[in-house]
Amino acid sequence: MKVVLKDLTKRFKSRVKGDPDVIAVNDFDFEIPDGQLVALLGPSGCGKSTMLNLICGLEKPTEGRIFFGEDDVTDLPPENRGVGMVFQNYALYPHMTVAQNIMFPLQNLKGDQKLSKEAMSEKALEAARLVQIEQLMDRKPGEMSGGQQQRVAIARALVKRPRVLLLDEPLSNLDARLRLQTREEIRRIQRETKITTLFVTHDQEEAMSISDMIVVMKAGILQQIGKPQEVYDDPVNLFVAKFLGTPAINVFDGSIRDGKLYVGDDCILDVGDIPDQEVYAGIRPEGFIPDENGPLCCGLTGIEVMGRDTSVVSTHPAAPGAIIRSIVSTECRIDTSLPTVRFSVKPYKTLIYSRDTEERIRFRF
Repeated sequence: MKVVLKDLTKRFKSRVKGDPDVIAVNDFDFEIPDGQLVALLGPSGCGKSTMLNLICGLEKPTEGRIFFGEDDVTDLPPENRGVGMVFQNYALYPHMTVAQNIMFPLQNLKGDQKLSKEAMSEKALEAARLVQIEQLMDRKPGEMSGGQQQRVAIARALVKRPRVLLLDEPLSNLDARLRLQTREEIRRIQRETKITTLFVTHDQEEAMSISDMIVVMKAGILQQIGKPQEVYDDPVNLFVAKFLGTPAINVFDGSIRDGKLYVGDDCILDVGDIPDQEVYAGIRPEGFIPDENGPLCCGLTGIEVMGRDTSVVSTHPAAPGAIIRSIVSTECRIDTSLPTVRFSVKPYKTLIYSRDTEERIRFRF
């Protein structure tokens, strides 16, 4: 089931008299393809959860329409939209068993959709098997780990076979190892069920690892849509470039002079026919090549060996106050007795942005 948002806007009245309305979602216009897992990504307060609440019907849009397939669901109540929702805090009933929690949405069905107890039990067991907790049906939430509770919440959302599944930061309460395991399970379940899924997170690593497509937001405004690797490699503005990537992209004050990119006094790249101007130069951590004759000279702070890779920590006058992290192979030997380290840079890992607009300036290499 594809989900289409047309000119969607949500304004909240300010609590301070005389202040302007707060615009949580601003003229959003995009389509979630049928059967895809789409990650909605952005910093806290950018409008991600509001977007989910609009889609599921917990909030009414100020402007715009919401479609599930060809059906306009903008004015439908949440219970009639066919949406499954998994919240950040799981929202399980502590006095109920796993089986009772999963069956709860089925008990509210009416008319022709009403099921017998046997049918509800069968559907609950089917959902539990999907998330691999069928052996825990008699337990209560307090007797389970965080990861197990998360699976119960997902099973409860899936038991009615919703048209659309919405996940609101579902992994934020889990530790790092369990978060990795659970996100892999979410991907497996989504592929098996082929339910159109919108996954809200502020963790760009989660978004990139399991989604078919990512949507990057800032202050309620759509910044970029695309496949995860494409958005990482080709961010349209400085915000997207900074938001995606761990470690984050290294940003320098730069300039274009006579077709060359300068970082401070260091001429690091030929960029062709670009007008002279002040720019921001972004270099991904993996874009540095240790080179004793390289054009980029940085003050060496230290190195951090991370097993497969080495992180070179350095500074540069054109990045005041910022630590520069360069990820290189452990086979590269860095002489830590020297005060500086020199690099060449990979052109396809170097991004240039206008100092005025922070929009991408493309160059040939």
